[in-house]
Amino acid sequence: MAQTKRTIKKYPNRRLYDTEISSYITLEEVRQLVLDNEDFEVRDAKSGDDLTRSVLLQIISEHEDKGQPMLSPQLLSQIIRFYGDSLQGFMGPYLERSLQVFLDQQTQFRSQLNNLMGQTPWNTLNDLTERNMAAFQAMQRGLMDTAAKAMPTPPSGARRDSKKSG
Repeated sequence: MAQTKRTIKKYPNRRLYDTEISSYITLEEVRQLVLDNEDFEVRDAKSGDDLTRSVLLQIISEHEDKGQPMLSPQLLSQIIRFYGDSLQGFMGPYLERSLQVFLDQQTQFRSQLNNLMGQTPWNTLNDLTERNMAAFQAMQRGLMDTAAKAMPTPPSGARRDSKKSG
């Protein structure tokens, strides 16, 4: 069965009603739906018009006002200049693809970092110790092999004599 979009109704009093849980929700809860990758739409309660973009822009605007903004005045000015420009139709898909490439690279970087740092310090230390021990043992074997080759072998009669006299 295909999963349907979750519907949020926006009323004239600016309240948001989540039809899935039959309860009013806040703009912050709508933001959480975005963070949770929930598929939803916001509809005007009376007309049924799609208000999803406007609500998402409102969330962005509120988060831009607090903390450290992501969108500089220069970037916003450049975006505004594209409205009405012959390239306006290309700008949205271009920004979407650029952001997707950025997100893919971020995921890849985090994965590599987790592989590198995902171990506990003890695991890392144990792995390092095991590698050092293996290298030390290989060096010892090499030394012993070299020493054995460098030592002259005693004549076979000399061994027997030393055993007989002992």
